[in-house]
Amino acid sequence: MRKPTGRATAAALATVAAVSATVMAAPPAHAIIGGHKSAHAYSFMGSFQPSFPKPSRPDGHGCGVEVLAPRWVLTASHCAGNNPTEAKVGVPKGWKVRVGSLKPSSGGEVAEVDHYYRLSTWEEKLWGKDLALMHLKTPVKAKPVRIASTRPKVNTPVRIMGWGMTCANSVEPECYPKRLREADTKVQPHSACVTEPIDEELCIGSPDGSVSAANMDSGGPALVREGGQWALAGVVSSGNSARATSYTDVTKHVDWIKGIISGTHVPPDSEIPNMKGAVQLSNCMGSVVRTSASRPKDPALMMTNGHCVEGKRPKPGAALVDRPADREVPIGDRHGYPQATARANRLVYATMTGTDIALYRLDATYAQLAAKGAKVFKLASTPVHANDPLTLATERMNCTAEAVVPHLREGGYQQDNSIRFTAASKGCDPSYGYSGSALLAPDDDTVVGIFNTHNDPDAKGKECDDDKPCEVGPDGAVTSMKGRRYGQQTHMITKCLTKGSKLDLSRQGCTLTGATPRQDHTGAHSQ
Repeated sequence: MRKPTGRATAAALATVAAVSATVMAAPPAHAIIGGHKSAHAYSFMGSFQPSFPKPSRPDGHGCGVEVLAPRWVLTASHCAGNNPTEAKVGVPKGWKVRVGSLKPSSGGEVAEVDHYYRLSTWEEKLWGKDLALMHLKTPVKAKPVRIASTRPKVNTPVRIMGWGMTCANSVEPECYPKRLREADTKVQPHSACVTEPIDEELCIGSPDGSVSAANMDSGGPALVREGGQWALAGVVSSGNSARATSYTDVTKHVDWIKGIISGTHVPPDSEIPNMKGAVQLSNCMGSVVRTSASRPKDPALMMTNGHCVEGKRPKPGAALVDRPADREVPIGDRHGYPQATARANRLVYATMTGTDIALYRLDATYAQLAAKGAKVFKLASTPVHANDPLTLATERMNCTAEAVVPHLREGGYQQDNSIRFTAASKGCDPSYGYSGSALLAPDDDTVVGIFNTHNDPDAKGKECDDDKPCEVGPDGAVTSMKGRRYGQQTHMITKCLTKGSKLDLSRQGCTLTGATPRQDHTGAHSQ
């Protein structure tokens, strides 16, 4: 079954220590290891504190930044990549920096970020180009740091600093330093960091990792002395706890930096896909849904995949019913930033048999969400058919139902009447991280299905194994084709819900896994 991997991908590792592993080859770097508390603040040193994804630590710190000009700070691209759509250039929501303080939670100056410019992205070549400029809404008085005049040679003394984690594999509160930490080290040969050298990177720290940057030090500086003052040579990019840290060589990208700050070469904003109503969970996507029986005062329901539940998944042939839950549900605006946030306090239902769905009850009513402008979709009561037009709610990808598959098998589970839809070559290519995304009718308001899996060309194992779903035809013939994408029917849900957002598996017409139709007075089953 599809891996429930969040869309934020590896970029989130820079700011959220507890994020699960992703499909990227290497995570961003960790924090200042082997250092000590700084004796004084550095005017140009700052803490980047994004609103999305919200950092796991109470002081809000996510990455380091350096002041280059009164309204400009520099950080790592993967830090600015913590925007809902991972756009390269755009306008953030709720981002701020605190500069010139020893503590990320107080002191210094605080300014709002109103624009970001990333040199590169994960989809492009990030290594060696892991830089981002952020424009501040209001200027800061902090004295900027200048960029080093030349690339520092091997064995050049360097100072590194940050508020990153001091524990390698723990997210306990004591692992989050409340005061800026620093360490004096030196530039190492590329071999101390990576096996394949990248000319636009610097390798800095101890070869054994005893002095290095760590998680949440991403974006932080590597400083060298020039003319008796500190100069910026590098920015934390990626690392390994047993090796030195890779820094992007800032001196290689001076023209890009100056072009944007001066206004002579400013790249245009990226085209942002419509994310309105998309719920970005820690491991999947979701959407808030209602039925024709839903009333404004009813607790709202959020739908995602059954394989996206936290904890143990439903067993084959079974369903999870009325279980406690506690997970954050941010409902996106058009750009994917939270329009409203609720909490799921009950897992109403989840199954991976027959279909692949989970329904959560929220601590907010439909009326309360509507008052905040949050998008709520309505559930269709009719099935999807071949050739029906579909739109993936996450990023509004335009798709078409190619066929309705009698049976889809994957990892010991079977779903019935599954929806196979258009392949990547036709512009509809959801992958890992899009699990749980609603499939919409042309009205952009009605949920007719839910995306749940695709046949991964790189997946190991046999046909019908995890990530290698196979189709089973009416005659029992098994087909498994790489690249095919599937969604599940959801029309059955409406027959099993009543007023008050309650589940009734004995309700007439309810056919979800676990349904127990009532018997009429003659002893026959009601249908």
